[in-house]
Amino acid sequence: MAVLKYSIKAENEGYAKTRVKARNFEFIIDEPQNAGGEDAGPTPVEYLIGALAGCLGVVCNKVAKEMDIKINSLNIDIEGELDTDRFEGKNTDKRSGYREIRVNIIADIDADSAKKYQWIKAVKERCPVSDNISNQTPVKIKLS
Repeated sequence: MAVLKYSIKAENEGYAKTRVKARNFEFIIDEPQNAGGEDAGPTPVEYLIGALAGCLGVVCNKVAKEMDIKINSLNIDIEGELDTDRFEGKNTDKRSGYREIRVNIIADIDADSAKKYQWIKAVKERCPVSDNISNQTPVKIKLS
C-alpha cells in the first residue's frame, strides 16, 4: 500500500484573503469585493471544484494511457450551487457546502462505446478529489 502525505501552509492576509504555500508554489484564495474580499483570487469553493477538474483531468489521462486510448481533446465543465444561509450564521439545518456538483466531461477519444463506458467508469472510481467530496472524510480542526 502506497500512502502519500500532502500538506500546505496558509497565512490569512485580511478579511477574506489567504496566501497558500504548497511545495514550491503559492496561490491566493480570496472573495469578490462584494463579499468583503479584494478579488485577488478564486474563492475557496471555486478552488474546490477547480481541484476536482484538475484531478479528473489527471485521472482521465492516466486511465486512457492504461487502456491504450488516445485523447484528442478533453474539457471539463463543473458547476454547483451553495445555499449561504448556514455560512451567514442563520439558524438552519441546511448544509453549508455545495448541494450538488455537476461535472460534464467533454472528451474526443479514440474508442468505441463500450471502451468509453469502461474508461469513464474507471475515472469516476479512481479520482481522489471526487472520492473526498463524495464520501465523508474526517476533518479534525484544532486551535493551537
